[in-house]
Amino acid sequence: MNQVLRQHAEVQYAEELAALAKTDDKPRPPGWKLSPWAVTEYLMGGKAGKLEITPKYIGNRRIIEIAVATLATDRALLLYGVPGTAKSWVSEHLAAAIAGDSTLLIQGTAGTSEEAVRYGWNYAKLLAEGPSRAALVESPLMRAMQDGKIARLEELTRIPSDVQDTLITILSEKTLPIPELSTEVQAVKGFNLIATANNKDRGVNELSSALKRRFNTVVLPTPDTLEEEVEIVSRRVESLGKALELPGEKPALEEIRRVVTIFRELRDGVTADGKTKLKSPSGTLSTAEAISVVGQGMALAGHFGDGSLKAADIASGLVGAIVKDPVQDKVVYLEYLETVVKERPGWKDLYRACREVV
Repeated sequence: MNQVLRQHAEVQYAEELAALAKTDDKPRPPGWKLSPWAVTEYLMGGKAGKLEITPKYIGNRRIIEIAVATLATDRALLLYGVPGTAKSWVSEHLAAAIAGDSTLLIQGTAGTSEEAVRYGWNYAKLLAEGPSRAALVESPLMRAMQDGKIARLEELTRIPSDVQDTLITILSEKTLPIPELSTEVQAVKGFNLIATANNKDRGVNELSSALKRRFNTVVLPTPDTLEEEVEIVSRRVESLGKALELPGEKPALEEIRRVVTIFRELRDGVTADGKTKLKSPSGTLSTAEAISVVGQGMALAGHFGDGSLKAADIASGLVGAIVKDPVQDKVVYLEYLETVVKERPGWKDLYRACREVV
């Protein structure tokens, strides 16, 4: 039995990728496993022969087409947006479809060093033998350049500015100099970089003008409609439930719809009918957090209830997602419960459950 909690995209969806490769008769850029058209089909969903391709991204198809087209050029791709808009998810699936490998990943943090982006050294070998290729520790970006694959860099704006700028030569010249060995690594066809950054980090470590010019930026928006967001949450929660082998029934769409409605109203600062203005909490209330709330509710229902997701199962998750600031956000949440949830037909059970856990 496979005990891996979450497979890489190229493993989990290997059957779909193989089916697309078999039926794909469109031109492929050098080093690509699939054509840009097939990569987009893989992300957006469709058919490959008789096999149904499940959508990985639910939203505007043109956004994905622009992202894929960017990666077919010599420009790197920056996926930008608020937290929880599937930037990392899209990045992983793009790398899986294009290169068959989504694992060449650098996680950006305030402590990310130049060595993590370019290369480092095995100091035991360095001291014993001096500078040599055997003593060099390759970064995921360096391996991507040598193998003609897609490298991924998460949270680009969290990385210190001087480390960010080490990317400039790599992205413009497609070359990684190794001055210690008087040599360089030149990128093989198929190489490119996908970086992600979110709006909440603006001003932390802004990108230099020179680095910005090396990227094409694609903004991933929050879902346009309630139905679209409900579908995203429903699909991801169902997948999560299978992976974690949660007991109980598939969550009812009505409960998912209520969670998504609450998130959208508080996020937008107005009720769905546009009649009541609301205060917004300090958190982002992203689609990813809605998935988390419903997933937690499924675990409660399966392990401590009758397996059917109810209002009481999602109430505690709602508090945790909305009330990030125990003073300010609690006031906002209580006001929303009293003015909206309490008065909404068919929501009395949710109102009582939420009041019990606030």
